[in-house]
Amino acid sequence: MKNYKRCSLNPIRRGDEIPKDSVLYYVADPMCSWCWGFKDARDEIFDMLGEDIHIEFVMGGLAKDSDEPMPEETKSYVKDAWRKVTARTGAQFNWDFWEKCRPRRSTYPACRAVIAAEELGPQMFDRIQQAYYLEAKNPSDLNILCSLATDLDIDEEMFRAKLESAEVEKELQAGFNTRRRLGAYSFPSLVLEHKGKVQFLCEGYSSAQEIMQLWNRLGSN
Repeated sequence: MKNYKRCSLNPIRRGDEIPKDSVLYYVADPMCSWCWGFKDARDEIFDMLGEDIHIEFVMGGLAKDSDEPMPEETKSYVKDAWRKVTARTGAQFNWDFWEKCRPRRSTYPACRAVIAAEELGPQMFDRIQQAYYLEAKNPSDLNILCSLATDLDIDEEMFRAKLESAEVEKELQAGFNTRRRLGAYSFPSLVLEHKGKVQFLCEGYSSAQEIMQLWNRLGSN
């Protein structure tokens, strides 16, 4: 989750060769239900690409820090999103979350946790999603995030300090700047970039087959 310098953007055209030093940005939020529905497709895509291209996770930041309980209107909106994700992707949700937890519309803490985990960031991203959607745990809570870090054998005390550090906040904001620079405002998004040229492989949910068909068209002459 590095901060890439600003550059002018031009579209990658069909038929352009895809260079090995391209970057594929995965723009997502660990508490975005459509990103949860995209997980199997994402893993399939990443497996097919192998080590041919560098993949960079960029945190989306759906909702700012808040200690306020989630309003009923927002709860209804999120629950409806869960139903739509299940219907389209088959992803499962543990609805006990709404009874066991005190939901807050706050995803920044989870985004910071992915950054604070450093090289284990992708694993932290997945661990947060599993905890939220299958185990009915609330990743808006700092203590929950710290417990998830220990699941990945990360020292809890060091992780907690890093999670609340100015360094992680700076990197979070840098990621937001990267997202804005790319023009990625739908989650999940996959954005291919090379020397200022960009191509969206998806803006919002798409199947692995749809994305790889576009990838293959881009890479063919």
